[in-house]
Parts: sequence; structure tokens; C-alpha cells
Amino acid sequence: MDVLGSKQDSGWRNTRGEASLSDVHRSINISQSGSRWRRLAAFAGPGYLVAVGYMDPGNWATSLAGGSKFGYALLAVALLSNLMAIVLQSLCARLAIASGRDLAQACRDAFPKWVSIPLWALAEIAIIATDIAEVIGTAIGLNLIFGIPLELGVLITALDVFIILYLQKMGFRWIEAFIITLLGVIAVCFAIQIFLADPQWGGVIRGFFPTTEIVTNPEMLYLALGILGATVMPHNLYLHSGIVQTRNYGHTLPEKKEALTYATIDSTFALCFALLINASILILAAAAFNSTGRTEVAELGEAHSLLAPLLGLAIAPTLFGIALLCCGLNSTVTATLAGQIVMEGFLKMKLQPWIRRLITRGIAIIPAAFVTIWYGDAGTAELLILTQVVLSLQLSFAVFPLVMFTASKAKMGELVAPIWLSGIAWLIAVVIAGLNVKLLVDFVSG
Repeated sequence: MDVLGSKQDSGWRNTRGEASLSDVHRSINISQSGSRWRRLAAFAGPGYLVAVGYMDPGNWATSLAGGSKFGYALLAVALLSNLMAIVLQSLCARLAIASGRDLAQACRDAFPKWVSIPLWALAEIAIIATDIAEVIGTAIGLNLIFGIPLELGVLITALDVFIILYLQKMGFRWIEAFIITLLGVIAVCFAIQIFLADPQWGGVIRGFFPTTEIVTNPEMLYLALGILGATVMPHNLYLHSGIVQTRNYGHTLPEKKEALTYATIDSTFALCFALLINASILILAAAAFNSTGRTEVAELGEAHSLLAPLLGLAIAPTLFGIALLCCGLNSTVTATLAGQIVMEGFLKMKLQPWIRRLITRGIAIIPAAFVTIWYGDAGTAELLILTQVVLSLQLSFAVFPLVMFTASKAKMGELVAPIWLSGIAWLIAVVIAGLNVKLLVDFVSG
């Protein structure tokens, strides 16, 4: 037991239980004798698993709609969303390294059951909503590439449990390698498509600077809120605070400070990569659709079918489908891990990963299959939007506890967040809550 942990346990309502993701907890050694670059490389990985949640099919839908409708103007919103994400994910790493708890365990140890159990239920709902989006995205990807009907594609997504099982048996580094490889494929696909689309780079650069029109134009504001609401995912906060602890970074205060620095660098670089992908989707939509007068493109299947005639190359829609399929597979892995962290952290209930995966995916497949069978493409687009609204509603229930814990000296000890960082984090939490209320009001009012 480390000295820092014993000193700060008085700040928690309950004592710390089992380690987060105990089967891989501290399974990756950090060489203290190696160079700083080697130690930094050992920390590289968790950030990219987190980055997957920032480029799921829900993000694709909002970025496509924003780019086709308003060109490059909403790139500034994508940048602002990413800056918010960088701050929140750095707090997740801080919580994990300082307290030895993931966010689910921290909620269980800080709050009475009448608070922690509802928080668990909300986190589970968020993970199911995320999984529904992944089911739809993967099914659309299979349809675009192989022509598999959406109804059958939804059922095929249940087989991804075998991918998870195989990777988890090989070790956590293999999971990270799988994720990073697929992210590389996504990046190459979009690089080729943007090269073919030949965007106006001057307009791209200007798009990263916010304008007053984003606030004064109601339609633009709605899409901006959608991009913000679809960016920061609740399950990512639980996920990051758990997988950071796969590194065996030592127990002394200097070792923890170094671990926090490297973990923050990892997540920051990975989220910058996520910004690159999300910006690429928006730039592609602006260059291929907005510039040709097609300003109402919001469905993934519709975007795919229009790319070939607009870009003049048959491979363009295939690349779009491959990237979408890779996103679906990536999100599958991270949602499984997040579900494991949430269930074990809140309830101390340990299930085999494949059982946990089948339960979550089974719950997700039912509404996805029903909608695709009865309503087809239009129905899946509506369900995708609904999942983003659900995720937005859950977000504040993860963000506020995270900010509260990391600002507490009693809970965090010497690694408590600086006042300036806590101030920024509280501002972000309030802004996200306000935006999510606005999204809910807009959704209810139609």
C-alpha cells in the first residue's frame, strides 16, 4: 500500500476495493532505467482507445450535416469540443493515478448507495446508447462495402465478441495495437478522400476561427450544439480512468507525477488525432457536398452514394465505408472495456468479458434490428440522432463527479488539480450541462 494512498483514504466515504480491470491492472511495466522517450512510449496507448469515442458514427452524422450545410464554418466548434475533451480526459488520468480508483469506483467510494446506484444505471444507459450507434455504424459499413442488408448486418455485429475475446487473451498491448492500426486505416482513407475532394485550404484555415454567425444563426447554432454534444462521451471518462492503471508506474509521489505527465501527453496527442479525423469528415462534406450545392446531406449511406460521382473516382465511397467499418470495430472494443469498468466499479460485480459483451450487445441489437427492419435507412438515421441525445443527457452525471473529485485535496492529496485547471473544468462542466439542456429542449420541441 503506498503512503500517498493511505493518507488520502480519509477523503473517501468507503475504502478502496479491487483494482480497476484487475486482470490487466499494472500489467505493462514501465522501465525506470530506460530513457524518458522509452518511458513515454510505454504510456502511449490508452489515449488512442479514448480517442475512438470521439469519432464514432454519431460524430460522423453531425460533422457530415455541418459540413454539407455550412461549409467550413463549424470547424471552430470541432476545435472547441476537442479542447474541452483534452481537459476532461487529463482529469480522468489525474483521478486514476492519484487515488488508484477509476471514476466508477470513486463514485461508489464517495457517495451513498442512493446516489451511486442511479449513477451506475445512467452510465449503463450511456453505454447501451453508444453500443446502438456502433451497431448501426458497423451495419452501414458492412452494407456499403459488401452490400449486406442492414437487417443482417445488425445481427452480424454480435460476432464481434470473438474479436474482443481473442485480443484480451493476447494481452492489453494487443488491444491497443489493434485500435491504433484501425485508426491508421481510417486516417489513410480520409487523407485520400480529401486529396480527391481538393478543398479550399484558405476556407479551411478560416473555419477554425469562430464567428458570431454560429450564435446568431439558429440553424447553425443547433448543428454546433450537436457537434459539441456528440463529442465528449460519458463512457470515455470511465474508460480512461480505468485503462491508465494498466501501467505499472510505481507508488511514490515522483513516480505518480511522472506517470500523470506521460498519461496526459498520450491522451492529448490522441485527441488531436481525433480532431484531425472529425475535421476531415467536416472538410470532406464541405468540399464534396456544400461546394456543389448539396446542403442537406446528413445520412451516412447518402454521403457514401454521392462521393463517387462528385469526386470522380469509384474508390472514394469504398474508402468511406472502410473507415466507417473500422470506427464501428474500434468502438466495440472500447465500449466493452468501459462496460466492464462501470459494472465492476459501481457494483463490485465481476463478469467474464464475453458475457458482459453479449449482454450489452444483445440489448443494443434489439432496437437497432427493429428500426432497420421496419423503417430502413431513414429509421437508422433517426435512431443515431436519438443515441446522441441520450448520451448528451448522461454526460453531466459523469463530468460533475469527475471535476468535484479532482478538485478535492482530501481525495487527491498532492496531485489535486491546480485551481486554474479546476476553474476551467467547472466552466466546461457548466457549459456542457447548458448545451445538453438546450439539445433536450430542441429535441422535445422537434
